Amino acid sequence: MIVTDVVKGQDYLERIGYYRLSGYWYDMRQWQAAQGGRPGQRQVLDDFKPGTRLKDVADLYVFDKRLRMLALDALERIEIALRVDLSHRLGQKGAFAYQDATYFHPNFAQVLKRSGLTQHQEWLSKHDDLIRRSREKFIEHYRNKYGQPLAIWVACEVWDFGSMSVLFSGLPSQEQDQIAQGYGLPAGNGQVFASWLRSLNYLRNVCAHHSRLWNRNVVDQPRLPKKGSAPVLDPFQGQAQLVARPFLLLCICHHLMQHINPGSSWSQRLTALLDGFPDLRHVGLTLQGMGVVPKWQDLLS
Repeated sequence: MIVTDVVKGQDYLERIGYYRLSGYWYDMRQWQAAQGGRPGQRQVLDDFKPGTRLKDVADLYVFDKRLRMLALDALERIEIALRVDLSHRLGQKGAFAYQDATYFHPNFAQVLKRSGLTQHQEWLSKHDDLIRRSREKFIEHYRNKYGQPLAIWVACEVWDFGSMSVLFSGLPSQEQDQIAQGYGLPAGNGQVFASWLRSLNYLRNVCAHHSRLWNRNVVDQPRLPKKGSAPVLDPFQGQAQLVARPFLLLCICHHLMQHINPGSSWSQRLTALLDGFPDLRHVGLTLQGMGVVPKWQDLLS
């Protein structure tokens, strides 16, 4: 690896750390076909591709950091909007409806072998833990004045993205569909929306833990609605390799932001960031590693 500025190079290693940076230079290493392995399987070598610079690694790291921050910006707005929708819908049934299993899908009340509890009981256990750990003054005030359980319009404020994703998955199918329609999906797509929430929770965890995002293989992949239901996702139909990349999740964020806050500049800021992807063609890295589709700028316009 070429280190043109030793002082800066030492600064990168001291501030960011060798192993965090190594995740970004991994794809800059040379490779060869693995002997005796599966077709297409690669063996990564210790030598770098010719022309690899430490500056390239740092530029890619900074790009990825900005990408994570931008993703978190959208996820915060999605999380708050979903919190309002869930608490309002359940709150119409009663202040403590979230504690009553009869308001959820029967599957949510089935006992799980792993714990001997229902999924609803497991969710309530996590909910109680979030309440215990909260240091919010309004939680303390309500608890001291009225006791427990907390009314849903108070309790919902401690729900994180993961707990809301699980709670949504436990709603009756009709209610899932109705909420999903509010986010621009046609009727009958409640389960598709539930898969989006699981995938976006995965994205949030990656960003919150400062993990590499730009070319990550997405483990919890979202389902796609029928073609035409969400046009920004149409280019991903039948493209398994692209569905496993983070650009699809960013397109889902774009779709949701168009319905939550149509006047937001988030999509323009995402386009500007991607347009500024560092020039790493000399080491074989481009935006294709993110899973972008042809004319991706038009999708985000």
